[in-house]
Amino acid sequence: MVSTVLERLFSVRRFLRGAEPLGEIPPSQQCYRTAIQMAWPSILESFLVALVGFIDTIMVSSLGSYAIAAVGLTTQPKFICLAVFISMNVAVSALVARRRGENDRESANGILMQALIITIGLTILISAAACIFADPIMRLAGTAEDTHDAAVAYFRIISGGMIFNVVSLVINAAQRGAGNTKIAMWTNIVSNGVNIVFNYLLIGGHFGFPALGVAGAAIATVLGTVCACAMSIYSVSKKDRFLYLRALKRIGFDRRSLGALANLGSSTLAEQIFLRIGFLIYAMIVARLGTTAFAAHQVGMNIMSISFSFGDGLSVAAVALVGRSLGERRQDLARIYGAICQRIGFCFSVLLCIIYVSLSRQIFRLFSDEQEILEYGVMIVNMIAVIVFMQITQVIYSGCLRGGGDTRFTALVSLVSVAFFRPFSGWLFCYPLGLGLTGAWIGLAIDQGCRLLMTFIRFKSGKWIKLNI
Repeated sequence: MVSTVLERLFSVRRFLRGAEPLGEIPPSQQCYRTAIQMAWPSILESFLVALVGFIDTIMVSSLGSYAIAAVGLTTQPKFICLAVFISMNVAVSALVARRRGENDRESANGILMQALIITIGLTILISAAACIFADPIMRLAGTAEDTHDAAVAYFRIISGGMIFNVVSLVINAAQRGAGNTKIAMWTNIVSNGVNIVFNYLLIGGHFGFPALGVAGAAIATVLGTVCACAMSIYSVSKKDRFLYLRALKRIGFDRRSLGALANLGSSTLAEQIFLRIGFLIYAMIVARLGTTAFAAHQVGMNIMSISFSFGDGLSVAAVALVGRSLGERRQDLARIYGAICQRIGFCFSVLLCIIYVSLSRQIFRLFSDEQEILEYGVMIVNMIAVIVFMQITQVIYSGCLRGGGDTRFTALVSLVSVAFFRPFSGWLFCYPLGLGLTGAWIGLAIDQGCRLLMTFIRFKSGKWIKLNI
């Protein structure tokens, strides 16, 4: 009985649903092994990034709930500034994965170089604007009198060091597309380690370093990205790697690569804009509940980022495996690897759900002993225990669609669900229906459910495997 159920759930041939394979299908164990080998560095990388955010919040919480809220309020403006680069990274990863499947090294390196040139130019402009207009940006984000100055200081420092972050992100995106997920993992391990060390030294002031509070946390983050940037640049300077920028015969732009970057990047940029506008409006709605409620909410979002990291890591693997399979004209393997990533994600969801339900109050005690925050915490973590199943699944489906180049549909999902359903339902349950912070989290759950439904239907339709990029 058990073996039959496992066969139905995990057999790779069943993922084709009766369709004829286009070539030899590797054994199930080999397919899962390939997916896990591709995914685990990305999962670990994403988990460590989320964990450092988690630890950052714990270390900043020593300054009080105002500091948690101040740092939290910078999150969405920061990601709005990064939206164009995140969209570029998705395009770079999908295109490099496709060129890897086509064994076109020259084109893959050309795509990376052109993306870097565009990125550096845009970073200078966006970083300068963010630093200059940090004060009104933070007021728009919903800062209160007790959080405004700290939020402005944090945002200015992060924005000033943005160039190190975005250069590293672009190179790491290309490396993931090429299948070199361990490179991105190691750069993030080092970056996060530097961040934590300087958090300790600069937030409270230890070993002779000044106590800079929230500003110290921002400086620590930038120092970590400087190290990551240096390591990422070094990773594309080795002759034996698929990505080796010195192998380029000329540095410049070509119509094919620019067209592909613009096509995928513009759709993903629209998706990022919809995401960030929706997240920002949602954060502003929650911020109106007061500093304590928003601090509890921010802790919850940090906890949820831990579960997101597992889905995000598997999504990165899905982009690389799907893109490579489609580059090899193996649409059957693209379907199989997408389904395998889903099965692995479901196993993670079950494990995380058990941890969240069992340790909800203990998790929040890491951040605060305030009774009001702890009461919020139990509700939030129990909500996350349910949301985690929808969250991980829809993130992986989105990765499969991006790997196939179906970025216009993922942009549509963000417009409908994140830019509309999340803020509207959050506001509705939070204020008119009087549920406060609980209502805000109900709105978040509705958003996740909507995204899951839309991406599931699109994945099952198979339209994403027929696109040329």
